[in-house]
Amino acid sequence: MRFEVTGEIGPVVQCHCSMCRRANGTAFATNAPVHADAFRIVQGQELITEYESSPGRLRAFCSRCGSPLYSRMPDRPELRRVRLGTLDGDPGARPVAHIWIGAKAPWDTLPEDGLERFDEAPPQPYYTSPGPPR
Repeated sequence: MRFEVTGEIGPVVQCHCSMCRRANGTAFATNAPVHADAFRIVQGQELITEYESSPGRLRAFCSRCGSPLYSRMPDRPELRRVRLGTLDGDPGARPVAHIWIGAKAPWDTLPEDGLERFDEAPPQPYYTSPGPPR
């Protein structure tokens, strides 16, 4: 399966919540919002499976290889939260924050990287402010 992003990527965050850890099998997930208009499935739409990981949040993954791809919220159809590990090239954006660090894995240590830190959800722009579609 392949997709493309043709618009700016919004604020990149490293999410340490338990659901991101479980969905990705890692200490955190690196995600960024993009406009749905700037997100296009190029190949393999039939391979995408979505599940509701919590009320109002759908997580999409490849049913063939299991890779997490994006999440979306039906009440915010204009957005996709893309898993940056699925991108082939440099997205041109860098992480700006660690979020949900109050729920981070006890075995994980946060680096001294100067990024903002939020014990829980960050202010809305971190979730909902992608750049304009191209």
